[in-house]
Amino acid sequence: MNSGNILVITEHKEGAVTSGTLEAIGAGRYVSDRLNTGLSVVVLGSSISALSSAISNTGIDNIYLIENHLLTQYTSDAHLAALYPFIKTNEPSIILIPSTCLGRDLAPKLAARLKTAYLSDVSGIEVNVPSPLAGEGKGEGIFEGQILFTRPVYGGRLLSTVKCRGEMPWVVTLRSRAFEKPAAPASKSPKIETLPVDIDSSYIRTIIKNMEKTQKGLGLTDADIVISGGRGMKGTQGFKMLEELAGILGGVVGASGAAVDAGWMPHSAQVGQTGKVVSPKLYIACGISGAPQHLAGMSTSKCVVAINKDPDAPIFKAADYGIAGDIFEVLPVLIEELKR
Repeated sequence: MNSGNILVITEHKEGAVTSGTLEAIGAGRYVSDRLNTGLSVVVLGSSISALSSAISNTGIDNIYLIENHLLTQYTSDAHLAALYPFIKTNEPSIILIPSTCLGRDLAPKLAARLKTAYLSDVSGIEVNVPSPLAGEGKGEGIFEGQILFTRPVYGGRLLSTVKCRGEMPWVVTLRSRAFEKPAAPASKSPKIETLPVDIDSSYIRTIIKNMEKTQKGLGLTDADIVISGGRGMKGTQGFKMLEELAGILGGVVGASGAAVDAGWMPHSAQVGQTGKVVSPKLYIACGISGAPQHLAGMSTSKCVVAINKDPDAPIFKAADYGIAGDIFEVLPVLIEELKR
């Protein structure tokens, strides 16, 4: 890797690269093309050579496979032990990581270890000056002033535009579904390099003994369609209608904090500031008033449809389409029409 390159840290599950990784590569391609620098990807794990084929046609220049049996399951200790010397040797300028549970755990620890800037949950990147590198090596301010990052603040009620300065690499986590995956296969083939790494097992402070899957099918953050219910669903019976609608549309069911607090849905289904952050193609809010805490979890959805009997409910201000009506009259009609 040449100094100044953009680096994407890959996330993979069950032998497949995640959508968040492909979105990070898409964001990395935009930045590297504008700044005329390289784009590299690092994959950590054990027996991971097959993963390179999933990302080899995305327009990247280098794929680095860091292998060690202690990287089979994610722990921040093992990943930091493997990444820190790699990054210090190769000196990337910006490190992009999907803003998932793992990414949000790894990124701030990595930035602290490197003593560099950290930006979380970035939803937009703008490169103002499409110029080549101003200098060589990591240095200070190679891209200073050229890159603007957008991220939500105050529970998603505002978007802030920020820039980094000083020592590199900057560590950035990217909000799910905020960036497009690489649109078309690239003609160039990346250079693939396997890098075995020695990790002292005594350095690992946590050991994963077992993994149990608690949710079938797509999760909230992976679904293209999310149908969420709030206090207006009045109970678990109301959520059965949402499950039927989700089954027809191929979506998943979410819930507001009020519905979770009432015991109608588990916390794993909660969308909002203290729950999951989702950015589906379609978000249908049923009986949800639209409190800021809930909007913080779904404000970046591509299309929002709100159904609420209160025409003055705040959710309508965040919606692309709204239906002011009784949820128990609207949903049965919608379900029947979709069945046809």
